[in-house]
Amino acid sequence: VQLQAFGGGLVQAGGSLRLSCAFSGGTFSMYGMGWFRQAPGKEREFVAAISWRGGNTYYRDSVKGRFTISRDNAKNMVYLQMNSLKPEDTAVYYCAATLLFQESTVQHVYEYNYWGRGTEVTVSS
Repeated sequence: VQLQAFGGGLVQAGGSLRLSCAFSGGTFSMYGMGWFRQAPGKEREFVAAISWRGGNTYYRDSVKGRFTISRDNAKNMVYLQMNSLKPEDTAVYYCAATLLFQESTVQHVYEYNYWGRGTEVTVSS
């Protein structure tokens, strides 16, 4: 399995970005997908996750109401729409895939088997 995230960039506070992640090398619809982020000097943290068919989504509290995760199983893509961005959202964003998608553990890094290279998001104040 290979994942490639893209769509990051520099945006002013209050602006929007849409991150995309392309999945290849497996059966996409069998994988739960997640987005994580890592700011300089900080640990990687959970942002959002989505179940195999998109019926269930999960978010960290600080992005609820601002970020939306979605997927298109026909295109093998997962997306993260980020609105009302804040400087504290600045980080490298990673997409990740897991075969064992469990509600109790979707926010944990160890849940995910495959990781893509990140895409950098910078929010200026």
